[in-house]
Amino acid sequence: MGCGNCSTSDGKPGGCKSHGSCGTGSCNKMNTYDWLMNMPIAGIDTRYPIAEVSFKNGQRKGYYFNLTHQFVTGDCVCVESSIGVEIGEISLSGELVRLQLKKLEKSERSIERKILRLASEQEIKTMHDFRAKEKQSMIKARAIARQMKLDMKISDVEYQGDGKRAIFYYIADGRVDFRELIKVYAREFNVKVEMKQIGSRQEAGLVGGLGSCGRELCCSTWLTDFKNVNIGVARYQNLSINQTKLSGQCGRLKCCLNYELDTYLEALKEFPKDVDMIKTQRGDAYLQKTDIFKYLMWYSYKGSTKIYPLTVEKVSELKAMNMAGKMPADLEQLQAELVPKIIKEEYIDVIGQTSLSSLRRTAQRKKSKSNSKPQNARQNNTNATSGNQQNNRRPNNRNQNSNNPNQNRNKKNPNR
Repeated sequence: MGCGNCSTSDGKPGGCKSHGSCGTGSCNKMNTYDWLMNMPIAGIDTRYPIAEVSFKNGQRKGYYFNLTHQFVTGDCVCVESSIGVEIGEISLSGELVRLQLKKLEKSERSIERKILRLASEQEIKTMHDFRAKEKQSMIKARAIARQMKLDMKISDVEYQGDGKRAIFYYIADGRVDFRELIKVYAREFNVKVEMKQIGSRQEAGLVGGLGSCGRELCCSTWLTDFKNVNIGVARYQNLSINQTKLSGQCGRLKCCLNYELDTYLEALKEFPKDVDMIKTQRGDAYLQKTDIFKYLMWYSYKGSTKIYPLTVEKVSELKAMNMAGKMPADLEQLQAELVPKIIKEEYIDVIGQTSLSSLRRTAQRKKSKSNSKPQNARQNNTNATSGNQQNNRRPNNRNQNSNNPNQNRNKKNPNR
């Protein structure tokens, strides 16, 4: 088996070039790898009575009691639902389900439904037949909603395994009165209709695609918990506020902006506060930018384009001096005291950051160049004096050669 994005042929996905051995569980978008599957755990019963069941290639998941313990990961089973029986695939079983419930902060008492039986081949065939009709049903449902002039968009349609119920996922900015729409859908598709509103992030997860990083979207592969992302997250990380680059496929800020936020907030704890301006004898210096992982703060004077990097420790000292009524002479003198001990040890191996060894090599290179300048100047002076001596000798040589008649014999006479 394979997903539609792999352009399957003969049951083997050709798009990913793995020929059915990618290990993702039949190209399941929300599949979870059971890393405890082959690990013997002493003192713990691995036959955990709850299993995770996914529906429609992992777009929706639920937890059900597995009382008989005869169902394993990958089995198509019939489970209880609010309306009849629903067919899904067991995506996770065993002790790892206990850890998943603990992560989601769900208790076993909140789970009420259970797995009924294994799905028969006829039931699986019926489920696939209705899955094939979902795209055409979605297009038709959109046309009906447009004809009724409702301010909403049908994003996806999901049929139940037996085809008696269908879930219509829609996006709307506000509240929509779709009572008449439900009647039309029930009459047109001959099913029990359930309307479910989703956001733009959930829609991007349903549609799928590739992000600017070149990988498949997080919301369509593994991300199920959508957290709020605001523009302050980009400011904490010193990112340029470019809405085009910071927005994802859904048109909102990328979820990956939250991934490194905790690291930046932890590093910012050591930075002094209320240091946007430092008073010096030359004038007031204003904060221009902050390099978080190098622990540098860059200041400049008003009306000047030159900026001066200062370490966090030095800025804290200057703040204490200003509070005591003292002012340093000039930031240019303080800049000379900058040493390459500016990166914390825990941030040395961050991708894209300069290491301490490279900074030390750069400092040694600059120092060696500054020491070699006087020697080069002396060499240039000696070369210049030797060149002058040679130039002074040349006229004498010309005069000596001009007195030789044999050498002047072949020279042309300018009068001719």
